[in-house]
Amino acid sequence: MSAAGMAAISSFNALQIAQKKTVLSLAPIALQHCQYSSDVPRIIKNPTTTSLKRGTGGRSSFNGIVCTVFGNTGFVGRYLCNRLGKIGTQLILPYRGEHYNSMRLKLVGDLGQVLFHPFELTDEDSIRKCIKYSNVVINLIGQDWETKNFKFDDVHVDGARRLARLSKEAGVERFIHLSALSCSPNPEPILLPKGSQFFRSKWEGEQAVREEFPEATIVRPATIYGQEDRWINVYCRFMRRHLKGTALWKKGEKTEKQPIWVGDVAGGITTLVRDPSTAGKIYQFAGPQRYKLGDLVDWMNHWIRKNADDYGYRRLDIKNCPFFKLKVSICEAISPGRPLGHLHWEGLEKEHTSDILVQDLPTLEDIGVYPCTMESRIAWELRPYKLEAHYMETVGEFQDPDPPKPLSTNIA
Repeated sequence: MSAAGMAAISSFNALQIAQKKTVLSLAPIALQHCQYSSDVPRIIKNPTTTSLKRGTGGRSSFNGIVCTVFGNTGFVGRYLCNRLGKIGTQLILPYRGEHYNSMRLKLVGDLGQVLFHPFELTDEDSIRKCIKYSNVVINLIGQDWETKNFKFDDVHVDGARRLARLSKEAGVERFIHLSALSCSPNPEPILLPKGSQFFRSKWEGEQAVREEFPEATIVRPATIYGQEDRWINVYCRFMRRHLKGTALWKKGEKTEKQPIWVGDVAGGITTLVRDPSTAGKIYQFAGPQRYKLGDLVDWMNHWIRKNADDYGYRRLDIKNCPFFKLKVSICEAISPGRPLGHLHWEGLEKEHTSDILVQDLPTLEDIGVYPCTMESRIAWELRPYKLEAHYMETVGEFQDPDPPKPLSTNIA
């Protein structure tokens, strides 16, 4: 071999040795800076080649985070997985039942970045396999009504405790738990004598998670809306109507809501994943404006052109609607596993519970996420429900209804 070739090989070997020394010198520190201004350096406890980020960012990169998302096929889960995959997170997505419900999420990340594994909430061995290689675990599992196999406590309390305990045993660095903004140990009764058992179980679930994983981050979202929600979609469907009107507790005058778009919830959780300083805190995710529930329902009906003048819409008081009460009980009885039209008493109790913020707890704005207004999203969300939706109107043919008057933020 020529002298020039030998010199080139020697210089290449010297460069490799220098690179290895640089990596070894940085390994004890192992700080990885994030792309967002709200993030702080992430300290890697066990630095290895699989925990160091690779690439220039985006779906085809790896940011050093291996995240297991329980409840990934739910409403919030699909948005969250897309946000996490967008920044190069390797996702482990547990599923139960039919795996095709979860397979659609394979597209949120690059090839090999999204992995699936079957699990059961009561099977600890299957949960251990799902979190074995993860440094972040997110619990989005929840249900809006009780079933024969799973009561609220089984999912929101016992299931959450089990996930937190096993994550702690597996050495998971971060545990993020999705709760509810209005959770309370003693929810105020509205339509049910004992109040909402959903909010009670969510409160007890928070306490269970904090007992098993003290450094867990709790997220309390307000009423979440979006294309696949169980709020706007319920109000706009015929099953929720009564005599062309909508039956509300005290006509919606005593209930206050601060709705937040599901994309902002997903963005906020993604920021929490990237920011280790948020560990051990409780965050409140709420929209920028607060409204009366009755005003929101009126606004929705005006958007879909089912107003009082043309359609005969009006607000009714539930206590004066015995046939609507009968319909709710029938829908709940004939289909207990999934109430017909999502019409059930626990759902009515939950939708008439006001969103209340706690003064001392941080919000989305404290982590640098500023939620969008409902006015900017409502036209898109309600487009499928417009009266005579097949008609393609011209720009400006119908005047957009004025948004409801916002209320002052209610802080406990």
